[in-house]
Formats: sequence, C-alpha cells, structure tokens
Amino acid sequence: MRVTVCELPHEPEALADAWAALCEHTVRHASELVLLPEFAMVEPLWQDEIFDMERWTSAQSLSDVWLHRLGELHAEHVVGTRPVTINGRPFNQGFLWSAAGLTPLRRKFYLPDEPGSWEARWFDRGDPDFPDYRAGTCSFALNICTELWALETYTAYAARGVQMILSPRATAAATTSKWLSVGVVAAVRSGAFSVSSNRVDPTGACGGVGWIIDPSGTIVAQTSGNAPFATADVTLPASTRDDYPRYVFSRLRQRDHVRVW
Repeated sequence: MRVTVCELPHEPEALADAWAALCEHTVRHASELVLLPEFAMVEPLWQDEIFDMERWTSAQSLSDVWLHRLGELHAEHVVGTRPVTINGRPFNQGFLWSAAGLTPLRRKFYLPDEPGSWEARWFDRGDPDFPDYRAGTCSFALNICTELWALETYTAYAARGVQMILSPRATAAATTSKWLSVGVVAAVRSGAFSVSSNRVDPTGACGGVGWIIDPSGTIVAQTSGNAPFATADVTLPASTRDDYPRYVFSRLRQRDHVRVW
C-alpha cells in the first residue's frame, strides 16, 4: 500500500497553499492512503483553557466543509480526526474517508489537561477500547496523538495482527525527538508500521514531522519544513507476533515456568 504522511498548517492562506501542494503530491505519487494531522484544517482550540461553544460550532462547520474536499487528494482512503458533537457532548473523533462515504472511528480517550493543551476542557473522553479497522487490504488501529503513549495497546495489536498504527498528532517542535522515539517503540512493540502526521504552525506549538516507521524500528519516510509530504510503499506485514520482542509479551507464547536443564 502506498502511504502518504504530511504536516499541515491551519491558517487559511498557508493552508490553501499547502493543500494544493499536498494534492499535487498525492496525485503524482498515486497515494492509496493519506493520513492527515489531528484536527486538520481547523484552529487548535485546545490551546485556550476556556471552552467556547461558538468557536466549537465554527470548527465543526469548517471541518464539514473540508470533508467534501478530501476527494481532491485522489486517494482511496483518507484518515484523520475532527470535532463532532454526539448527544450534546463534544468529542475528538477519528474518521476514515473513501469514495464510498465517511466511516466514524473511535473517539480520543486520553486527554491532556495543561497549559497549551487543555484538551480535557474541550473534549469529553471517548472510547477506552482500541479496535482495529480496515482500509482495503490493510488492518489498522488509531492511536490519536497522546494515545501513542498507551503502550498497553501494542500487545493486543501484535496478537491481532494489526498492520499499521495511524497517529494524527498536534505536537510541539520542542518535543519532536521523544515523539519519534515513541513511534519507534509503537512499531517494534506491535509489529506494525507506525504512521503519523502532525500539524505545523509558525510558533512551534505544533512542529510538524510526520513519519512512517517499519516494524523493525527503521524510519523509512519523514517529513520536514522543506519536504512537508512523504510517501512510501508499505509492504503490509503478516503476523509478526512470534518475533522478538513481541512473543515475550504474547499470552499465546507465555508459559508459567520454562526451565532448561
């Protein structure tokens, strides 16, 4: 599967230019799956501590407009997250777009609550479960930004044979190295490709750098300010749960006592 990751701004003028360039890239590379950053195209509401219903409603409306433009990427599948209101409650919900329509994915469960990242003030907690989904022949899971640190999910992914962990992000430039590190851990621990796209803005509050990391922990593609889009052919792995280190943690391979005399 040919996969594209990106870094995108949200400011209207910068976004217009970046979107045109991303569409040109995905068409030229014949991308099959495009991963967008967390809350792509809308303002980073969580940077302000106080929830504002007018801004929330505006963000939802803008996100809906952009959903109708995803076909411009000419990709079979597009994955991202967006603001949704369900039964009067605000959520950060994943989505899978294709020409056949829009499929809602899980809603973000782990929410930071600190200066610059007041997500717990803007979103209700979503789904504690981390299921796998399908995009064509690919089995994937969705760990949204902070949820890359939900290390306990990786054992289950390995056991179920998940092939890609998709992680839309909104992370700061100053923290890039640790996010790359956890991306490597996600790939090695689960036996899946770790795939991530990030927002970017001039302040560095969101610092770009998307990646595609293979199950051995090798970074096979990475974006930058000079190259904000990256595409790689991903050979979807068969089950790797019997490989080190995954078999060590697999319930299928564990024994109560193993002795060699």
